[in-house]
Amino acid sequence: MAHFTFVSIWGFGNVEKSDLLHELRIDKRQREDTHQPRRWPWIVMTLAVLLIAAGGAAYFYFGAGQRFEVQVATAQMPSNESGNNAVLQATGYVTARRQATVSAQITGTLLDVLIEEGDHVEAGQVLAHLDSTAQQAQLAQAQAGVRAGQALLAQYQAQLGQNQRDLTRAQDLVGRKLVSAQSVEVASTQVATLTAQISAQRRQIEASQAGVTGAQVQLDYCTVRAPFTGVVIAKSAQVGEIVSPFSAGGGFTRTGVGTIVDMDSLEVEVDVSESYIGRVQPKQPAQAILDAYPDWKIPAHVIAIIPTADKGKATVKVRIAIEQKDPRLLPDMGARVSFLEEAKPANAPAPKGVLVPTAAIVQRDGKSIVFAIDGEQVHARAVTPGQAMGEQRLVEGLSNGTKVVLTPPAEMKDGAKISIATGNK
Repeated sequence: MAHFTFVSIWGFGNVEKSDLLHELRIDKRQREDTHQPRRWPWIVMTLAVLLIAAGGAAYFYFGAGQRFEVQVATAQMPSNESGNNAVLQATGYVTARRQATVSAQITGTLLDVLIEEGDHVEAGQVLAHLDSTAQQAQLAQAQAGVRAGQALLAQYQAQLGQNQRDLTRAQDLVGRKLVSAQSVEVASTQVATLTAQISAQRRQIEASQAGVTGAQVQLDYCTVRAPFTGVVIAKSAQVGEIVSPFSAGGGFTRTGVGTIVDMDSLEVEVDVSESYIGRVQPKQPAQAILDAYPDWKIPAHVIAIIPTADKGKATVKVRIAIEQKDPRLLPDMGARVSFLEEAKPANAPAPKGVLVPTAAIVQRDGKSIVFAIDGEQVHARAVTPGQAMGEQRLVEGLSNGTKVVLTPPAEMKDGAKISIATGNK
């Protein structure tokens, strides 16, 4: 409390007014002592209110007040039908095991091209002709060389016949002492010489005939034929263009006339993750579905697992045989392949447990957990995962028909409140 000093002016007539005012002033130390106790309670109360409000907000947001919007899946009993459960799915493309870009074996100018895209061709069918003027001339020259050699051979054979007769007469005359022995030796030498010349000429004729064969092959190269039965999927050259089996710069020389595909060799190649390649076996039944025809299920089976991996994609390539041939199958079509489980006996018991999406199973404290939905809350249920069947997995510890949360968030706890996403109710 402030203390005031009152001085009567009646008793002190000579007191100055300034002295009286000085007496009425409040001492500074007394004023500070008076106000200081009134500030700190308000500060403490304000801080307490703020802390309580922040705690309530945090509890509402992070605790019981937080609500998760979730997708829902239903646990189902596995089917007992054999061979219908997919253990794995993979995507890939339709490929042709036999596909060839047909080209001439020599460089030449196209005189005609007899194919168009979509044409069916048989093995050996003529696809195109090259200018064969030079090759025909070479063949004619080789054939003329053979004829000349044969004529010379005939001449040598005629001379040999005469020399053999001369040798016979000389031998007869020597016996009668009418000619010298030297005449017999000369006649014998001429026979031997012509015999050797005839043998050499025959070898020469064989060489000339080989030249004819080579010239004929070069001439045949001017005719481009189909290597196998198939369908033309590309026409790569036109009349008047130069084709060559060798690539040339500038883009003025074609390396092929057209591309042929054997439609009976179509198969599917898919990339399977390294983590799941152990689920695939040769001759395993499968089912292929084309992206273009999603309702058409094509029976198939595994041909082989290519024994190498793609380190960039961490995948292994698998070849799939298509058991049902159809004109709708075309090279490079997108396809999805389901690898089916092996056939089971008709009386085999159904697998234990229920099927839930693999994405519904999460790890909490080293245990496999699913969040079962109960009204607007979820309850954590410990389960025992079993065999994987495609995108689903068998689990034990859950009842058939139980609704579970699909892909639970990491913040979700037992008893958390949820709301089902629109379109999933």
